[in-house]
Amino acid sequence: MGNQTILITGGAGFIGSSLAEVLLGADAKVLIADNFDSFYPRNIKERNLQPYLNHQKCTFHEGDIRDENFLDNLFSKHKIDVVVHLAAKAGVRPSIANPVAYFDVNVNGTLKLLEAMKKHHTAKLVFSSSSSVYGNNKKIPYAEDDNVDFPISPYAASKK
Repeated sequence: MGNQTILITGGAGFIGSSLAEVLLGADAKVLIADNFDSFYPRNIKERNLQPYLNHQKCTFHEGDIRDENFLDNLFSKHKIDVVVHLAAKAGVRPSIANPVAYFDVNVNGTLKLLEAMKKHHTAKLVFSSSSSVYGNNKKIPYAEDDNVDFPISPYAASKK
């Protein structure tokens, strides 16, 4: 992984910041992007980022994946080899009250990220979904080839 530049969207969360630690340990250059969505308290995400803010191979960029200018600037300033896409509007229950916001971030935001990758010739994407896509599946553990055609929330549908 050394000599690769990896962008982690949603990188201030627990999973993203933990991944940053592993990638930095493998000598990768890491870009962390996050918009500090209010679903999780900002101070928790800032605490997740704290160990990496002064690391010479890590930079943090606050912005939203729906913002084409933010993405264009990020991809223009850095030759990104791989995108690990963890950014999403989280929460099953709130998605029922505001499904439009969930589809805007989780679907339209992902599309804008993919378009930025295409424009800047970044071909490698690791996408993180959610176990919510499996709905009321009785089979445990879930498998990647399980049917996910019956989501039970707007959040699950947007992550499918």
